[in-house]
Amino acid sequence: MATTAVPRVRRQLPSSPWLFAAPGLLITGAFVLYPFVSTLVNAFTDRRTLVPGEFVGLANFRELLHDEMFWTGLRNSTLYVLGVVPALIVLPLLLALLVQKNIPGITFFRSAFYTPVVASIVVVGLIWVWLLDERGLVNAVLETVGAGRIGFLSDQWLLLLSAMAVTVWKGLGYYMIIYLAALGNVPRELHEAAAVDGAGPVRRFLSVTVPAVRSTMVLVGALSSVAAFKVFSEVYLLAGPSGGPAGEDTTLVMLVQRTGTGLTGRVGYASAISVVVFVVTVALMLLVLRADRREES
Repeated sequence: MATTAVPRVRRQLPSSPWLFAAPGLLITGAFVLYPFVSTLVNAFTDRRTLVPGEFVGLANFRELLHDEMFWTGLRNSTLYVLGVVPALIVLPLLLALLVQKNIPGITFFRSAFYTPVVASIVVVGLIWVWLLDERGLVNAVLETVGAGRIGFLSDQWLLLLSAMAVTVWKGLGYYMIIYLAALGNVPRELHEAAAVDGAGPVRRFLSVTVPAVRSTMVLVGALSSVAAFKVFSEVYLLAGPSGGPAGEDTTLVMLVQRTGTGLTGRVGYASAISVVVFVVTVALMLLVLRADRREES
């Protein structure tokens, strides 16, 4: 009588899961945890680029309170959030509604709207500089029609508005995809019932679509708030390495870069600004989540 061979079960070592997780843990530790802890430590020292520095306690944070450039950066970063976040909550939702229907050629438009997301921010910045420069395409058109040239990149407020436009333009496609996924989960029966009750397109949008995707709107608001407060590339590329008028274009992250880099960079002071950016970012996230919980209750 033939016997069936029983396969041997190899015993798994207790360290096996850690071996699989080790590469990810090493990368996280080297590029996330170590820089984070190092920044916290440096924030309480007077370290410079080539000088280790000594412990100075809260001196860097006290200096922030009297630093005019810090308050300018905080103001600009706050204005950036207030200008960008509402647009990135509403416009991608409207765009998702436009491309949601399966009509001929809609795939092309979806791809076209998403293209800025995958484009390099450097390429995007150069395109917008070419458009908005004093000798750029937009000013050339304005001059052709008899209007004067506009200093989009030389005026403090126009520079910030231009950078906001770049941020919104580049983020539309990304948040559109998020909204498309949320809209796909909205039952069609709700829209049909509202239409039977006599609700028009606007009424159905406000009474059916918006409540159904409210949690997604909170997510978009949280993500865009953090990204807008930490903005750097858009303003830096439009203003150029030397900065805008009298440094009035400065955001907090740009101030970190300008203060903490170079052979004489004040690494300790820049780290203190970074800690403030981290604290404000966490506070923004908590405010958004708390507002969402209040609406649910």
